[in-house]
Amino acid sequence: MYLSSEWKQEIFTAHGGAATNTGSAEGQVALFTKRIAHLTGHLKKNKKDFATQLSLQKLVGKRRALLAYLYKKDIQRYRAIIKALELRDIIK
Repeated sequence: MYLSSEWKQEIFTAHGGAATNTGSAEGQVALFTKRIAHLTGHLKKNKKDFATQLSLQKLVGKRRALLAYLYKKDIQRYRAIIKALELRDIIK
């Protein structure tokens, strides 16, 4: 099920290092990416759902800010998460 605690623990274990490490930037980026994918699928079916569209834009902004933080703080971690999640390199 979407957003269940087991689902979140799997994401944080895979990308954050441990299931309890919910504050890591990599884990947060991975969680935002999964949520963005879910909301994008919803918006493909419901084109006029403007509340979901706004929340999707906010999530994309949060993910971008976290990726910018990772880029400034540790470029190796940034490159690793970009490669693991197959995201485009947005920081030039």
